[in-house]
Amino acid sequence: MALQCGIVGLPNVGKSTLFNCLSNAKAQSANFPFCTIEPNVGVITVPDDRLTRLVDMCQPKSVVPATVEIVDIAGLVKGASKGEGLGNKFLANIRETDAILHVLRCFDDDNITHVDGSVDPVRDKEIIDFELQLKDLETIEARIAKTQKAAQTGGDKVAKFQYEILARIKEALDKGMPARSVQFETPDEQKFARELFLLTSKPVLYVCNVDDASAAGGNKYVEAVREAIKNEGSGLLVVAAQTESEIAELDTYEERREFLQEIGLEESGVARLIRAAYNLLDLQTYFTAGADEVRAWTFIRGSKAPKCAGIIHTDFEKGFIRAEVIKYDDYVTLGGESAVREAGKLSVEGKEYVVQDGDIMHFRFNV
Repeated sequence: MALQCGIVGLPNVGKSTLFNCLSNAKAQSANFPFCTIEPNVGVITVPDDRLTRLVDMCQPKSVVPATVEIVDIAGLVKGASKGEGLGNKFLANIRETDAILHVLRCFDDDNITHVDGSVDPVRDKEIIDFELQLKDLETIEARIAKTQKAAQTGGDKVAKFQYEILARIKEALDKGMPARSVQFETPDEQKFARELFLLTSKPVLYVCNVDDASAAGGNKYVEAVREAIKNEGSGLLVVAAQTESEIAELDTYEERREFLQEIGLEESGVARLIRAAYNLLDLQTYFTAGADEVRAWTFIRGSKAPKCAGIIHTDFEKGFIRAEVIKYDDYVTLGGESAVREAGKLSVEGKEYVVQDGDIMHFRFNV
């Protein structure tokens, strides 16, 4: 599935260090702005204990986990919306992504320069927000100029409908709020708003990059960010990117586990971030399980059975007959597919079935 999360932030906040932890792709990481010129794309495995359990039970010949694509995008500076720095390239790259991981520097280190001279993650957040909002405002005002006259004087119902939505978004942007803060009730309103492809309409997770000592509990910078985003409908995750890079260099699972315990964490920040990115894209997982293969299939939350079948092969969707569904808990508790069938826990679902996260599926089709 080609949905992507873009990692964004000011120069020297730890974007590329974090990306290198996430992916085998090696983005250049250096103490100067714009060390990442072209976006680096990493296809990253999504940690999932359910897949591990299914593999233990089925002992398959092959295993295919779910993945998510992460794009490391060049650092942005003030004035990007007017083309400053790598602004145009940055804005074009971010427009192509489906969600944003916004990395904020939440640590002190005199050896790492800050593009604005001091550590202030709320200010840094507002710089990028402001540049994205300016670009969106430019887009909205251009659309308003095209529709306003027809909406107000021409009796054009479509233009009137579009103008009202554009005006609501413009009002939010004028107040310094992102487009995603505007709530639309009807499917038609939501569809038109999506088709505007606004930068600030994308879902955002703020990633607070902290020092080792703050990895477990956060710090004053993290709390300032938390307060600043409380009305945005965005998420927040605390990660120590430098610590994560040290964890990634350890050879064994036991060494990594001991390291995490020493700093008060049960799980690495990278694992939490990958799952958060997966959720940010509104993705879920269903499984196919057997002796030949155990596989995690990625689908968009709310998808119906035929659509999910089509992820395996388009013929499955075209010729969809029914789906045989086993709930993950039943599969694990009862000990496999045969036991589930004997217990009458396997359900047969039709075209209107909305696939649930963790479902174990078998599709019947005829082409």
